[in-house]
Amino acid sequence: MATPDAGFPGTEGAESAPWAQLEAPARLLLQALQAGPEGARRGLGVLRTLSSRSGKPFDWGRLLEALCQEEPVVQGPDGRLELKPLLLRLPWICQRNLMSLLMAVQPSLPQSGLLSVLQIAQQDLAPDPDAWLRALGELLQRDLGVGTSIEGPSPLSKKCQTQLRGLCRGLGQGGRRLKSSQAPDPEEEKNRDFEQPGKRRKESEEEPASPEGNRAPKRLRCWEEEEDHEEERPEHKSLESLADGGGASPIKDQPVMGAKTGKDGSSLEDAKGLAESLELPKAIQDQLPRLQQLLKTLEERLEGLEDVPPVELQLLHECSPSQIDLLCAQLQLPQLSDLGLLQLCTWLLALSPHLSLSNATVLTRSLFLGRILSLTSSASRLLKTALTSFCAKYTYPVCRALLDPVLQAPGTGPAQTELLCCLVKAESLEPDAQVLMLGQILELPWKEETFLVLQSLLERQVEMTPEKFSVLMEKLCKRGLAATTSMAYAKLMLTVMTKYQANITETQRLGLAVALEPNTTFLRKSLQAALKHLGP
Repeated sequence: MATPDAGFPGTEGAESAPWAQLEAPARLLLQALQAGPEGARRGLGVLRTLSSRSGKPFDWGRLLEALCQEEPVVQGPDGRLELKPLLLRLPWICQRNLMSLLMAVQPSLPQSGLLSVLQIAQQDLAPDPDAWLRALGELLQRDLGVGTSIEGPSPLSKKCQTQLRGLCRGLGQGGRRLKSSQAPDPEEEKNRDFEQPGKRRKESEEEPASPEGNRAPKRLRCWEEEEDHEEERPEHKSLESLADGGGASPIKDQPVMGAKTGKDGSSLEDAKGLAESLELPKAIQDQLPRLQQLLKTLEERLEGLEDVPPVELQLLHECSPSQIDLLCAQLQLPQLSDLGLLQLCTWLLALSPHLSLSNATVLTRSLFLGRILSLTSSASRLLKTALTSFCAKYTYPVCRALLDPVLQAPGTGPAQTELLCCLVKAESLEPDAQVLMLGQILELPWKEETFLVLQSLLERQVEMTPEKFSVLMEKLCKRGLAATTSMAYAKLMLTVMTKYQANITETQRLGLAVALEPNTTFLRKSLQAALKHLGP
């Protein structure tokens, strides 16, 4: 990303700040992100206060859209004008803290908007791009599972990796350094909480006298007490003071994270969750060789294989989404052949109970996303069958992990579009699944490939509410002036006017007339004829 000169709060007046034209909540948030290394934390404080005052979550969709909007700016000594997105006009400290904040609240963000921001970040042509920003962008992409593989090279520089290894070695040693990072015994920790204060003071006197030797253990013991004090503080500070740096609250207390904020044991739960996400359960580790052998069998032969899923796959129910992601990487599921993929999907669909939506989303991303994005010709019949059958049972995970990312990916071409059209037209999709897919598409920014997929879906005569149909018509009419030469748009409009004639109101008919007036495709006469049939 660009690295403008203004790096710290106060270097720009409110009038000249890049975010001066945004709405008040977005301005306050970006102002808070200017607060040096504490910016991301203060941004979370602003989000929490905005949410508690309005009773509604922060509108991330509008902010992400605003960050992608281009405006002319003066560049270089010759004073030439260039179009530049707001994201790349932010001061570097604000960009860093914004990326950190997006990582923290990523589950609550609209994926299409986040992908657009990441694409702009990758397009930065600064001569000396910020390595920290690049690393944060790559980590966000890995979280989304788009564009980068978790098996790829580390986004950290070699110098940073060396320093990190040295730090880890120091953390693992005793003596005057921090004690071993071995996980504490829960029962021991529980008993320690009931010790007398005098006994604790005595133990602290017996610890090494060096600052490095006693500060960290004390912080670990007192962490929960500090968090309780934070929760008991009255919230009397204004939004402006939060944006300027006051009243920053701990990350764990922010509702945008979707985390529980209980007073008892919250930090222990967070630590436990982090530890679980870094390694597989022992039961899964013990079965890894067997699972690898099963996958090898899928690659070699399918004769004699039963449709009943192997008992080892039942262990998937014991994994968290992050552990499923790790398991998919270790089993190299993205490298399965289409034949092996179809049999594995048959087993997964036969599992009882069903997979959780979060685990199914991770599996969908691992099994299909990279495979679909890398297509250079029409998908095989095996891949189409595997995808449509999986989508029929796990429609929401497929929408979340495939439909949005593929339609928004910069490399989406005819092969990807053809497969998505085949997917939305599948006879196996229930009406509820069609409505869900339509809702997902309506939330996306539209482009040529979107018109084709949407037309294929609407040909099934999706049953939608008047409110959803109104959203569809509004977006269609808005795209008219920008799609005057698009055959895909013309076919989509023709489908809507012929198959949904009874749903179109007089107001919507007038909007269609305005949108179709500048159309220059050879379907213009057919569109005008269909429009006349809508007359009162």
